[in-house]
Amino acid sequence: MTRINLRPIASPMPVGFFAVAIASVLVGCLQLGLFGDDAHRAVALTILPAFVLQLLVAVLAFGARDVLAATLMGCFSGTWLASGLVLALDPPAGARVLGVLNLVFALFALMMATVAHRKRAMWFVLCVAVPRFSVAALYNLTGADWLAPFSGGLGLLLAAVAMYAAFALMLEDMRGTPVLPVGRRGPAHHAVEGDLAVQLRDLERQAGVRRTL
Repeated sequence: MTRINLRPIASPMPVGFFAVAIASVLVGCLQLGLFGDDAHRAVALTILPAFVLQLLVAVLAFGARDVLAATLMGCFSGTWLASGLVLALDPPAGARVLGVLNLVFALFALMMATVAHRKRAMWFVLCVAVPRFSVAALYNLTGADWLAPFSGGLGLLLAAVAMYAAFALMLEDMRGTPVLPVGRRGPAHHAVEGDLAVQLRDLERQAGVRRTL
């Protein structure tokens, strides 16, 4: 006899998206010049909690077997940590190194967007993250001041989309039914709207049942 013990957890994604929103607002305001020229260290210290929160979300998402969410939140977590450290310590060539990091993250977000289109909330966040981190990379690499407002504006747009996704998912989890549209399709839609037969489909291939990865 095979016994499978399920330990359900609440969705960690609202926390992850809220952390994206808060950190994006702070960095965006810095790039828009709303904090002044001497606020880099204060912003760095303020966005460091986003690293902790999103790392926690990544760990919980791996436990919930959501590899897309876990991968995205884990990489966001590392990006916020690196950005916070560079802003706080201001090492030599830090801006150029941060530019390369932002460029690589933009490419990662683009690849993630190609496979996350059925999870629309995540997909929309990724679609805004790609241009936001691309423009931030150009700003860090070239030092062109006219790019800073564009990067900051895209950061605020990313925050708005992430905030909506977090609020919609939180309402859905609290009320047990979709309240605000998040546009799920395919397996993501069936996971919420499907019956028990759909949920148990391919169970024998899931982690904890199959013998190897």
